Amino acid sequence: MSSGVETSLAVLIRDSSTRFASLGMTRSRIDLRSNPKSVASPRITVRNLQRKIPVNVAELQQSAVKVLRRCLQLQKRKPMDLTRSRNVFVWLISDRRMSRLHRQFLGKTGPTDVLTFQHGEIFISVETAERHARVFGNPLVRELQLYIVHGLLHLHGFDDRTPAEAHKMKSTQERILRSAL
Repeated sequence: MSSGVETSLAVLIRDSSTRFASLGMTRSRIDLRSNPKSVASPRITVRNLQRKIPVNVAELQQSAVKVLRRCLQLQKRKPMDLTRSRNVFVWLISDRRMSRLHRQFLGKTGPTDVLTFQHGEIFISVETAERHARVFGNPLVRELQLYIVHGLLHLHGFDDRTPAEAHKMKSTQERILRSAL
């Protein structure tokens, strides 16, 4: 993929006690074990909380399980990595909700594409993903898969604050997407 999206992907939010319940997230979910035989594998759950854009949650859930498995095969990058997580939640949200989170936790106005919280939550704006998908010529599902991988890599210790880190993260994202999907 040569979408160039990595320049706009949000960074991991390290210190946050906000949990999904406080955001009123109550939509139904699809919940599968990423690797039921492994105690170290977290459970990943994808939940769609926005109504504006239709999303195939079952397809995204299956993709999330596959890319999580690939991320878990990567070398650990910090003491608290994905292998120490019990659950990872992927929340598909609206631009409006993303704007609130973006302002609350990063002090920035407007929506961003993805925010990752250290305690295992990945928030993705479906509206922003749809706009980026059009710009970069990707199907929406592929853009959402990219954001899931990006969030998982942040949880596994990857960072993209410097050009070198961003380049490493982008190449790892692309490798995971090619091999897992």
